Amino acid sequence: MRPFECVKFAHPARPHRARRRHDGRVDADDFRQIRDAVRQLVRESVVPREEQIEDEDRIPDDLRDRAAEMGLFGYALPEEYGGLGVTMSEDVQLAMEFGYTTPAFRSLFGTNNGIAGQVIAKFGSDEQKKAYLPRLAAGELIGSFALTEAEAGSDPAGLRTTARRDGDGWVINGSKRYITNAPIADLFVVFARSDPDERGGRGISSFVVETATPGVTVGPKDKKMGQSGAWTAEVFFDDVRVGASALIGEEGRGYSKALTVLSRGRLHIAALCVGMAQRVLDESVAYAATAKQGGAPIGRFQLVQAMLADMHAELLAGRSMVREVAARYDSGEDTSVGPSSAKLFCTEMVGRATDSAVQIHGGMGYLRTTPVERFYRDARLFRLYEGTSEVQRVIVGGALLREAGMRKDPPAPHHSQARGGPLQEGR
Repeated sequence: MRPFECVKFAHPARPHRARRRHDGRVDADDFRQIRDAVRQLVRESVVPREEQIEDEDRIPDDLRDRAAEMGLFGYALPEEYGGLGVTMSEDVQLAMEFGYTTPAFRSLFGTNNGIAGQVIAKFGSDEQKKAYLPRLAAGELIGSFALTEAEAGSDPAGLRTTARRDGDGWVINGSKRYITNAPIADLFVVFARSDPDERGGRGISSFVVETATPGVTVGPKDKKMGQSGAWTAEVFFDDVRVGASALIGEEGRGYSKALTVLSRGRLHIAALCVGMAQRVLDESVAYAATAKQGGAPIGRFQLVQAMLADMHAELLAGRSMVREVAARYDSGEDTSVGPSSAKLFCTEMVGRATDSAVQIHGGMGYLRTTPVERFYRDARLFRLYEGTSEVQRVIVGGALLREAGMRKDPPAPHHSQARGGPLQEGR
C-alpha cells in the first residue's frame, strides 16, 4: 500500500492517492486529509493507550502496524523511495499532532523520517538510497542515528569512535550512547573520526552500518526519567568491518551532514513541544472547569485563570513561531538560526506549561495516573537532546554577531552542558 493511500479511516476501502502540485508538493486538500487522519489515529487510538505504553514501556505491535500501514515511517522521505516527501511546513503540522500524545509513539518512526533517514536521503549514494530508503519508509527497517558519545555531544572535539581504512573497506571502533531505537534498530548511521590528525568537526565521516554486522553490540535499554516506550541504549563497535560502499557521501564531511539534519530535527522537536503544550493545556482547562474546592470549580479562582492564560499565550506564540520558521526553512531563507531559536523557545515553553499543568492539578498532578504528571517528566528531555538550550543560545547569539561583522574566534572551552549534546535522535 502506498503511504496514506487511504487517508480517511472512516472509509478504508476508498482509495485516495495524494495529488501533487506543479512544485512537487502534496496538494493542500490532500495534505489536510492526511493531517486529519493522523489526528484521528493519535487521539482515538494512541491517547487511550498511554497508560499501557507507560506501564509496559513499549509501543503495542498493533499500533506499530497501524503506523506502518499509514506510511508514518516514511512521510518525510522522498516520494521516489516510497515516502511522501513532505515539506518542513507540512512536517511541523504532523509533528504538532504527534506531540499531543506520548512522545514514544512518534519516536518509533522518528529516526526513519529524521536524522537517520535524512542523512541517507540527502547525502547517500544511489545504491544506498535504493537499498535502504524504501524499507525504511515501509517500516520494514528501523534506522538509528549514532553520533553522541560519552565525551562528545554538542562538541565534536571529543569524538573517540574511529574509522580506519583497511584494504578497500573500513574498520570502525568505538561506542555511542543515548542512541534512540538502538534496541530495535536494523541499521545505524555512524559518525566516526576517519582522519586522526584533524580536530573538531573536521575529519569525521559517516557510515551505514547494519546491526547484524559482526562486532556491533547493543547494550541494555537505558532506564530513563520519562518517555517510556521510547528505547535508548549504548552501542559498541569492536573491529566492525564495512565495505567502501558503507561510506555516506564525501570522506571527512560527516559532521557537516549531522548539522544539516539536526537543524531540521530541531524544528521538528519545537513542533512536538507545541503539540504537547496543547495537550496539557486541554487537560488543565478540563480539570479546572470541573474540580471543586469549597463547592466551586477551581477555575473560578483568578490565579488559576492566570496560569491558563499564560499557557495559552505562550502556546500561540510557539505555534506561530514554528510555522514562520518552517516557511523560511522551506524557502531556504534560514535553515539554521531560526530552527535553533524555535527549539530554544518551544522546549522551554513546554517545560513551563507542564509545570503549570501539574500546579493546576494540585495533588492529583503528582500521581502517576494523571497524564500531566507523565508529560512533566517527558518534556524534560526536549531541552537536552538535539542540542541543549545552552547550545541553541550559543548558535543563535554567535550567528547574530557574525552577521554584524564580528570575527569568529577559536572556540573557548565548552561549558559543562555541552556534553549533553545532540543526545539521541529526537527526530
